[in-house]
Amino acid sequence: MKKRLFAVALFLLVCSVALFAQGASEGSDEIAKIKAKGVLSVGCKVDVPSFGYKNINTGEVEGFEIDLSKAVAKKIFGDETKVEFTGVTAKTRGPLLDTGELDMVAATFTVTEERKQSWDFSQIYYVDAVAVMVKKASGFTSFKDLDGRTVGVAQSATTKKSLEAGAAEAGITLKYSEFATYPELKVALDSGRIDAFSVDFAILNGYMEDSCMILPERFAPQDYGIAVKKGNTALLDLVNETIDELRASGELDAMLVKWGLK
Repeated sequence: MKKRLFAVALFLLVCSVALFAQGASEGSDEIAKIKAKGVLSVGCKVDVPSFGYKNINTGEVEGFEIDLSKAVAKKIFGDETKVEFTGVTAKTRGPLLDTGELDMVAATFTVTEERKQSWDFSQIYYVDAVAVMVKKASGFTSFKDLDGRTVGVAQSATTKKSLEAGAAEAGITLKYSEFATYPELKVALDSGRIDAFSVDFAILNGYMEDSCMILPERFAPQDYGIAVKKGNTALLDLVNETIDELRASGELDAMLVKWGLK
């Protein structure tokens, strides 16, 4: 009986080791695939000043999340230039991860419990909150002034949900108009097609002009993380290690200061 129990225990131990080794191998394979490809494929914003914005003079994308992605590439290859950026929106970033066209997404991606069901996220590297921009000439000075008005939001963003909760608390009703990109939202505000433009404060701040103002109220903290395909733990671990190292060295803070985010 003891021999049989020992044999069963030994068998289970061997199986566990084999499964662990298989998992480690699969994880290593994910990094190996990126190395074999020769470049880290990253989804980023190209219309968000300070985070990811295409410089019309150089044609290059620049910003905090761009620098952060380059640091991940350097961790993998020892060379921060081995990264390829693809412009994404709130609506396209998830599907591009799902199809494998992107290895990761660093694009003001708010981490929520619902989104964790679809993708894996790194530790939080920036916290913002939803805000609302209006034209100064509109006469709006508070969120309650928008009762019955139309607010422009980005497609597939968490903004609308945050505003709905804020409107319910304030006892007002809002109408919504969704747009694919932030520049489209700003044009809609300027042309009067919407009464307000809402997204995270730091993003709105990149679109500020003398003719605009941001209302004082803030809604729903927005935690930004880097997203990878569900189950890609090897890349996720490497991303978290990179963020840890940047934070410990003070370089993460320096990057935030560089892009006016701190």
